[in-house]
Formats: sequence, C-alpha cells, structure tokens
Amino acid sequence: MLARIFRPAKTAMQSGKANTTDWVLEFEPRDARRPDPLMGWTQTGDTASSQVRLSFETKEEAVRYADHHGIAFQLIDSKPAKRVIKAYADNFAFSRRIPWTH
Repeated sequence: MLARIFRPAKTAMQSGKANTTDWVLEFEPRDARRPDPLMGWTQTGDTASSQVRLSFETKEEAVRYADHHGIAFQLIDSKPAKRVIKAYADNFAFSRRIPWTH
C-alpha cells in the first residue's frame, strides 16, 4: 500500500492558512471508485484510502511513522508561497499602464 506524505495547501474559499502547518500521511486508493446502483453516489471497498488521514507536526515524524509500520511512501515537499505585495495607492500611481477609472 502506497502512501503520500505532504503538507496541504490552503483552501481557495478563505484567505486563512488553517491546517496548512501539519504534515499529512494519506493512502493512495487501491481500486477505482464506482457508482452505487441505488443512489448513484460513488463508493469504494477500500476504507484506508478514503477514510484514513493521519496528521503529524513535522515531516520527520511522518516519515518515521511510515518506516516503523512498513508503509511505502512518496514524500512531496511543498513549494514556498509566492507573495504579491499590493497597496491601494498603486491604483493611482502615474506609472500605471491603464488609467484608473470608476
């Protein structure tokens, strides 16, 4: 069973960075999801890939846990966030390409 160890990205719905500091160990699915014939929802018989998600404070703890339990893993390092510094006064700057209007 293969697992991924990664640091999750922030959600697109909010600007906060909650739950992005911990490292997550998540299992890859063994089989494909299939639709339920009665309700039409997707289902799988593999509970480890859909319901098990372990959180660790550091990357080393997650790697140590996977090694100790004999879990093959793929380590995905997170990229640093690209910061775009903006100011309200930039809307009225003379160097602006397109003049600001209402």
